[in-house]
Amino acid sequence: MIGIWTHISTGNDGSVQKQDISIKQEWIFNDAYLGRYHTYNNQELTVITDFKWTFKDNAYTITYPGLEREADVVNMEETENGTVLTDNEGHILAVRE
Repeated sequence: MIGIWTHISTGNDGSVQKQDISIKQEWIFNDAYLGRYHTYNNQELTVITDFKWTFKDNAYTITYPGLEREADVVNMEETENGTVLTDNEGHILAVRE
């Protein structure tokens, strides 16, 4: 778990010009069960906060005190594309860098 994990997505902003927006989420996990979370919109830092993480019953729970965001509960999996964090439905939250 220790290290940097990222998720990059792109989408349309809904405007007439239909510009693609790139959103990068980054989690930096440390060995004290803490970390730093960043969100970048088109390379501009828009969210920065600390988080806490725990490991219980083969699942990792990531909580974001002070941020209006629900906790993420994920599993770590080895895939042909590298190590990923997935939710209970198999959606990828992040990929280890």
